[in-house]
Amino acid sequence: MLKSLHFAPLKYTFLTENCVKHKNTDGILHMYLDKFDFSILTYLQLNARISNVDLADKVGLSPSACSRRLDQLEKRQVIEKYQAVISNIALGQTITSIVHITLHGQSESHLREFEDAVANCPHIVACFLMSGECDYIVRVNARDMSEFEHIHKNWLSVLPGVSRIQSSFAMREVINRANVDIASLNTK
Repeated sequence: MLKSLHFAPLKYTFLTENCVKHKNTDGILHMYLDKFDFSILTYLQLNARISNVDLADKVGLSPSACSRRLDQLEKRQVIEKYQAVISNIALGQTITSIVHITLHGQSESHLREFEDAVANCPHIVACFLMSGECDYIVRVNARDMSEFEHIHKNWLSVLPGVSRIQSSFAMREVINRANVDIASLNTK
């Protein structure tokens, strides 16, 4: 239960391709997040289905002011999406594999072709372009080793440009945070 939230104003500067429609003349999106924005984000992470009236009450704004701020947070892609977190165990997916993938080449076309194929693979639940020994790390969930073997043979090994695949299997999940610790972003 949150008691009292105290956030100092924080100015973020973003430079991303997603901010093109919001950029200033210098090409950089300048966004100011205050204590109300931080409070809104904190409460939404705890319950994304909270009503606007209840959210406004918790953060100390009128419902219309809260709604306007929420719209701005969405428009500026501070809030990227709302989603339900579903239990893998409830779906019968007891295997979590972290797969390191190395490609034959590093050109932009190699990366794009691989990433396009990964986006179409329903078994990959997360994918990261990496620095270091491998090019990508993907996370795959499966019911059992037999299903993972099927995914490995029919999906992972046929991805474009793959030269090496190394899989590790989680023995148990220790922590899997979907939320950002907003209070830790507070700079005084």
